[in-house]
Amino acid sequence: MLFKDIVGQQATKTRLLNMLQGDRVPHALMFTGPEGSGNLPTAFAFVQYLFCKNKQANDSCGVCPSCLKTSKLIHPDLHLVFPIPVSKIIRTSNDLLPEFRELFLETPYTTVRDWLNSLDAENKQPIIPTEEANDVLKKLSYTSYEGGYKIMVIWQPEKMNASSANKLLKILEEPPEQTLFLLVCNNPEQLLTTIISRVQQIPFYKLETDDIAKGLVAQFDCQPQAAKQAAMLSDGSYREAQLLLQHTDGGAAYLQNFRTFMLISLKLDAPKAILWIDENARTGREKQKQFLQYSLEIFRDCLMMNFGSIYLVMHSGEEKDFITKFARYIHQRNYEKILEEFNSAFYHIERNANPKILFMDLIMKTNELLNMPA
Repeated sequence: MLFKDIVGQQATKTRLLNMLQGDRVPHALMFTGPEGSGNLPTAFAFVQYLFCKNKQANDSCGVCPSCLKTSKLIHPDLHLVFPIPVSKIIRTSNDLLPEFRELFLETPYTTVRDWLNSLDAENKQPIIPTEEANDVLKKLSYTSYEGGYKIMVIWQPEKMNASSANKLLKILEEPPEQTLFLLVCNNPEQLLTTIISRVQQIPFYKLETDDIAKGLVAQFDCQPQAAKQAAMLSDGSYREAQLLLQHTDGGAAYLQNFRTFMLISLKLDAPKAILWIDENARTGREKQKQFLQYSLEIFRDCLMMNFGSIYLVMHSGEEKDFITKFARYIHQRNYEKILEEFNSAFYHIERNANPKILFMDLIMKTNELLNMPA
């Protein structure tokens, strides 16, 4: 991964380059930021620069043997830890290393949702178990293959259980010589405060709309207006913008499910509601979250349509035709309350709420709000 391939975050990249070039690299860094901010690909760009045998002014060369190995995540002195769905055959990150490499090389701005979807394990809670911490100790006891740093990248350290977190703390307090820890974290508040005190934090922020749009045009060779619209709706996440830009491929299925939900909610059709709930409860937590996210996008476009800001409507084709008809049900009096209910449902689905109870409650509340006079 090259620094030039990272979308935005210019101030952070400059800070990291100054740290590397000034030989002021601490033994533990934590790249903190929201999903889609680029903290994971930046961590690997940092590693590649550190291992590079022919460093350039502002980036690694990208062609030396060390760069080539790092770019494929196969450098012998680079070790990886990430959350896993523990089972009888999956005990540590080593068991899923090829799958993680494949996902990252295809989607550098990957999220935990992407990771679980790639494993068909979306209903499982991924963790970094105690056995993983023991494996970290074992790996770091080895001598460096190339005589330089041994680097341990831990993605999502907040997924560590209590035992593995305490073991990591002990390693951070007494790190092996020539060892560098890179923790890549989305929710640092979930970590032990003692771990946070042992690392130097490098904050990443939500991306600027223009930076996201430029990145999308460069990556997908898409129309600037489409890239701009996706960037505006992405809430500063490059990964979300990628998904929004490619959303049209699965739009019909999302639209049909949303249309059915709204017809059921509008008329409060109990038998059809039970059928819809049973069907969607079986799809898994991630699909349920995607439905709720899609619904929020439609509500937003309905409001734009009502305000006459048609150029800001993200969806097109059949979805736009539906929005034109459905928009009359979304107005200033109910819009914020609808968003509140769907965001609340999203929050509780993430925390393993019973989907049948949750969606039945959401249907009844949506019925009340859709029938609210403008």
